Amino acid sequence: MTLDDLRVFIAVCRAGSLSAVARDLSCTQSAVSQHVKRLEKELAVSLLERHARGVVPTSAGRILHAAASDGIGGIDLALRRLRDLVRGESGAVRITTGATTVRHFMADAIVGFRQRFPQVALEFQTASSSRACFDALAADDLDLAWVTIGEPVRGIEQRPVADLRWVLAVPCGDPLAAKRRVTLADLAGVQLIRPPEVSSSRSRLDAALAEAGLRPQGHTSVADWDTALLLTELGVGQAVVPELPGWRASGPPGLRLVPVPELPALSVGWAVRRWDALSPLARAFADTVAADCGAGSMATVPAQTGPAQGASRAAHV
Repeated sequence: MTLDDLRVFIAVCRAGSLSAVARDLSCTQSAVSQHVKRLEKELAVSLLERHARGVVPTSAGRILHAAASDGIGGIDLALRRLRDLVRGESGAVRITTGATTVRHFMADAIVGFRQRFPQVALEFQTASSSRACFDALAADDLDLAWVTIGEPVRGIEQRPVADLRWVLAVPCGDPLAAKRRVTLADLAGVQLIRPPEVSSSRSRLDAALAEAGLRPQGHTSVADWDTALLLTELGVGQAVVPELPGWRASGPPGLRLVPVPELPALSVGWAVRRWDALSPLARAFADTVAADCGAGSMATVPAQTGPAQGASRAAHV
């Protein structure tokens, strides 16, 4: 078997489709299939099962996928770090994150980083959820992922940067806008706009509401937090969202952000495969973003000095 065989197999497991991987690699589906067949022939075991909507790994395939993802990820990271060492302060830092993260968490940090390292390219890959960020980090040649910190993820280390309190966004003329804080009981009576269903923030929110025995009336969910605020402005409902950097100083025009202190804060921060293997440039960017978050009004989380989260247990994110 070759490294390319393993890379293609990892991509197929992630995409659940031979044809999708063929399109990404600009090759034929038959060529992708040959990589998998070569692995199956050498290992004398079936690795994929075909279904109506694509393929899924067999039990043997899941074992190989987990091991190959860790191994290939470590090799790619080492090669990236060696290339960066050779190039000095030129090179690239590759980050995967949600659609609105750059605007809300990284804008000033990007400017500061570019001033310090003008020859370094910053490459961003958008993902729809923290889980998608974890998958991309494990499978692709990426350095950093900005995620909602949660349960440990196998092969991934997580490092909290900030805790975000939840707020209810309401029009200034809404009766709830006059409150200093909103209770969970108040949420039961509003048309709630919630984060995306696949997101970690939505899972945390739904769990907290369920624990309180609440079933909010609203069923609107959105792709990102900015869209939630826009729909609130348009009168669709009231959005419950984490309070993002910059909103405390000057909230969205026409809206009032009322704290919901009964909801547990949402922890956000960095995820990497291994902090001690991170390139100096990637570490500098991560530190710049963390320092910029600390300079704002968010509650920041002290940097960890011991082992980071997520070194062993499987993901439930």
